[in-house]
Amino acid sequence: MTGDITAPVFEMEVDGVETVVDDSFIALSDPDITDAELAAVDEVLRSPRISTGPVAEAFEEEFAAYLGRKYAVAVPSGTLGLLITLAAYGIGPGDEVIASPYSFRETAHAISLIGAKPVFADIDYWAGTLLPEKAAVRITEKTKAIVAGNNNGHPAAWDEMRALATARGLILIEDSTEAIGSKYRDELVGTFGDTAIFDFSQPSPLTCGEGGMIVTDDLDIAVALRRHRAHRLPERASVIVSGSAPYQAGISDLSAALGLAQLRRLDEILERRRISEHLYYKHLQSFEGIKDPYIGPDITEVNWFLYNVHLGTRFSRSSRDAIIEDLRVEQVEAVAYCNPLHLQRHYFDRGYRRGDYFVAEKVADRAVALPFHTHLSEDQIAFIVSTMKDASINVGAGAAIY
Repeated sequence: MTGDITAPVFEMEVDGVETVVDDSFIALSDPDITDAELAAVDEVLRSPRISTGPVAEAFEEEFAAYLGRKYAVAVPSGTLGLLITLAAYGIGPGDEVIASPYSFRETAHAISLIGAKPVFADIDYWAGTLLPEKAAVRITEKTKAIVAGNNNGHPAAWDEMRALATARGLILIEDSTEAIGSKYRDELVGTFGDTAIFDFSQPSPLTCGEGGMIVTDDLDIAVALRRHRAHRLPERASVIVSGSAPYQAGISDLSAALGLAQLRRLDEILERRRISEHLYYKHLQSFEGIKDPYIGPDITEVNWFLYNVHLGTRFSRSSRDAIIEDLRVEQVEAVAYCNPLHLQRHYFDRGYRRGDYFVAEKVADRAVALPFHTHLSEDQIAFIVSTMKDASINVGAGAAIY
């Protein structure tokens, strides 16, 4: 499994580190692309328009229909999706937004980019999602919204989160950048927030290179989202529209064609990913003490973003890093799932410190994200698991457990 020595060798950047790899390299993610996607992109390339146009509009319409929401607005990324959403609600300097420190940093950065203050609250140890009771104690008179995510595909406690937002008069924004297709009490994620945001960059099951989508049922917000996103050519002379400066944040028909083809195959892609999930579970049973990924009692379905292994309390952050390095030596791309936001320089400089959010730190220090996509073979998964098991013994910490 380590590859033939005559295999082609090249260099690539893996998590900021230049790594020499060959054709035996097992990537963290690998998009599920078929002839359907290639044909869709080819059709747009042969058309007179590849910028935002009718294909992007069709993608919006079908995505809204998929979720049963009234409006969908396509954007270049989840970060810009949240940025534009906050702008549509009039959130900015002087306002506070509750968020999780255990999340995709590029999405959460939008709170700072709009000029508001991100106020973090701790997470559930098992699900990795924002805890409503922890969020409640962080609310002040300056709080305008809660951004709660479905971390790594596991839905948040949406009934409790909705009750909290309603009781305190707050906007509830659902970050579904990691969870497309997952269900909470039989309802798809993306249907619980006043608005919800998706991201279509890797390693999302639905990927169009770079892209995202905002969904809502509020017509006024949908109109505001579109005005903040970009002005259409016929609108550029409008006094009303030109009163707001857009972010020029549309999605091209080229990206939308890829996304639309993937959306139409989404059930197939998710089912193929579940095969990899079952193979991981099969081989991890020989990994003493390992537990299957946690799924909460109200969760109908989880479609994992990455395959996360949570190491036991005998592991330190440095031993976690050593395991990741051992995997890389064996041509397996593995990463730490999350570096808590409050410990990153941008937020550290704003007064946050280690120890502020104990659970998020404890979980993050021991989470290893393993390759997870539809192209993994059983032999590759067996090799990944055995390599990780050997690496855990090498660092002297024993077996991996929750």
